Amino acid sequence: MGGFGSGRRSGTSGRPTTETFPALDIRRVKREGLLESPGGHVWRWFERGEQVASILIEVFPERLILARLADLLSDRRGLIFGRVHLTWTDCHLGGQRPWFVCPGCSGRVAILFLGRRVLCRRCLGLAYASQRETAADRALRRANLIRRKLGWRPGIANPQGTKPPGMHWTTYWRLTCKHRQEALKALSGLRERLGRPPRVS
Repeated sequence: MGGFGSGRRSGTSGRPTTETFPALDIRRVKREGLLESPGGHVWRWFERGEQVASILIEVFPERLILARLADLLSDRRGLIFGRVHLTWTDCHLGGQRPWFVCPGCSGRVAILFLGRRVLCRRCLGLAYASQRETAADRALRRANLIRRKLGWRPGIANPQGTKPPGMHWTTYWRLTCKHRQEALKALSGLRERLGRPPRVS
């Protein structure tokens, strides 16, 4: 991920996905306690353990002001690029849930994306990454989800691990069987991309 708004595009149409821009989720902002802590807070995004983006969030009772941290450090203080209002709805079991009000469409959303402006997915015309997946991509993603549940190293080329402590054997065998099915689908799709017929065993 490069600078804000310089993200990669996916698919043949060139339409960017939700992975193109850093995403700010109001639910995580609330969990981190920022809404109860007026003032300035630095928010960072990481990929593979490395910081790829950061902003300064200024918290007010009914809104957030977002600024590029690099702009503040270089004294370009006019480049505050997001004033986002908040709204709240009542929860069924008590309490209230916060929402962002999209600066573009004024819709109530949980997630905003930070490009040249701070907008919701619809205003930016973003597709979900899963909409760009092939059948092989989906199979690979599902296989890796299973590997995560089992505590195995990601990647179907890596060897299988052992049963996690405390997991029932029936659950373990069900997951390993499903993993094998998804891995075979992913490998079959890869062979087709490379122009090789899939092996039949």
